Amino acid sequence: MTRVLASTALFLLATLGARAAAEPACPPTRPDMLGPFYEPNSPERSVTGRGLVITGRVASAKGCAPLPGAQLEWWSANPRGDYDAEHRGAQRADGTGRYRYETDLPGRYPGRPLHLHVRVTAPGHKPLVTQLYPRPGQAVMEVEFVLPAD
Repeated sequence: MTRVLASTALFLLATLGARAAAEPACPPTRPDMLGPFYEPNSPERSVTGRGLVITGRVASAKGCAPLPGAQLEWWSANPRGDYDAEHRGAQRADGTGRYRYETDLPGRYPGRPLHLHVRVTAPGHKPLVTQLYPRPGQAVMEVEFVLPAD
């Protein structure tokens, strides 16, 4: 009986190990607070200013598969530190899950470091709300957003 249990356990471990190797997992992106200035229905646009370019990919935590057509909603303070309609935009990731967004480097909002907000959604996945923290003078950020499946 012990041999049968041991053989079964080894078989299960080998099967699970092979499955895990076949479907790599990506750790989900850490969420961050929504903040008080989120507004739904931002205009479709991928440029809301000049000077800070954010590029990357949207992927599923299950298997690291790209999420084509995922929606990204962006909002941030303008260079003076005020939130305004000109610094809100929404866009869709392309067929490979990639996106490119350009905006102004946000100004310092009282009591907070420089930051941008983003909400990322895709069918079959939990919405992600997080923030990016560019350094003063930073011109480029490469960011992968990984969403957990429902």
